[in-house]
Amino acid sequence: MPLFAYKAMHPGAGGTQAVTGTLTADSPRQARDALRARGLTIQQVTSQSETTGLWWRHFLRLPGRRHQTKTVMFVGELSTLLGAGIPLLDAIDTILKQHHGGFHNTILQLRDRVAAGVGLAEAMREQPGVFDELTITITEVGENSGTLEDVLGQLARFKERAQQFKGRVANALIYPCIVLLLGVAVSLFLMTFVLPNMLNALIEADRELPLITSIVKSISDFLIYRWWLVAAVVVGIVLVFSAASRSQRCRYQWHKIQLRLPVVGMLIRKQAISRVAIVISTLMRSGVEFVRAIQISQRTTHNLALRQALRQCEAAVHAGQDIADGLEDTGAFPPTVLQIFSVGQQSGKLEAMLDRLASDYDQQVAMASQRLGAMLEPFLILIMVFMVGAILFATILPILETANVF
Repeated sequence: MPLFAYKAMHPGAGGTQAVTGTLTADSPRQARDALRARGLTIQQVTSQSETTGLWWRHFLRLPGRRHQTKTVMFVGELSTLLGAGIPLLDAIDTILKQHHGGFHNTILQLRDRVAAGVGLAEAMREQPGVFDELTITITEVGENSGTLEDVLGQLARFKERAQQFKGRVANALIYPCIVLLLGVAVSLFLMTFVLPNMLNALIEADRELPLITSIVKSISDFLIYRWWLVAAVVVGIVLVFSAASRSQRCRYQWHKIQLRLPVVGMLIRKQAISRVAIVISTLMRSGVEFVRAIQISQRTTHNLALRQALRQCEAAVHAGQDIADGLEDTGAFPPTVLQIFSVGQQSGKLEAMLDRLASDYDQQVAMASQRLGAMLEPFLILIMVFMVGAILFATILPILETANVF
């Protein structure tokens, strides 16, 4: 369903306020009708693809979800206020006073829809750019079962844990990558500015350059006089990778390769499995059946190879297979995970066992990420020292030979 951005005026007790936001509708006319039903005076409604402020997001394919940290705070605060016996509308009003800007408008629209008689989950569903399907589903379960404050508390704890867990592997590689980039930058500076200036006098005097200096000088000349070719190659690689990242088949193959990489592949697999385990455990504890829980966990799994494995498991469970057998047929899950699902299903304690699995994998990924970063740092530093040292040696050697040092 298309997504529309809008600007409107909202009459309230404190006067008319300007509000902005997004909503889904089949057509611009339906979007305007939905806004008028909320009591808003429409100023502008545009398709999100036409919104110039979002051009970079479409180009880079960045995720459209915003305010993730504020959403976690909103869910946690709402759970606390509801648990204290405060009515839903009053609780939302209280939270509304603590936020400003775009998220304030989001909560205001949510409050208006709830005040109009729409359920909280349905009001969240109208803002897919802020509330994901996991949040909407758990909220809907809580509303139907009368345990909204409890399930929102579980959701807030999961979201906080997911934020802490997110990107452990990537964070471990940030510093080594910075070291490598600095090494490349320093090498390029030496090759394009320092080396040519220092060797000009020797070249003009027809001095014979040592072999290593001649090699480095050839590379330097190529970078200086053929820089456009280097730039064209870099741009071409970026464009190829950008096009490949938009192809479902290429992304799927790349994600399969990621899982087979030494060390890093194991970390990526365990990180993804831990997230799946937490999502399924949280949903099942909130009263969601396993098939529905695994459907939602597929959408929270970024690795397409593991997502496809979860789809196969879902189909196998639909066909009457046990969960562990369905997972085993995919070949994507370690024996430990299969045993956890098998024992958990037989004992009726699947949620608790998945929590323990996620906690164990979380610790393993944290420790392995730290070790990986600790191993890569000295290795990349040695590479940087070798590159810079070779360039400096190639620059200084002919000068020393000219001065009859050797």
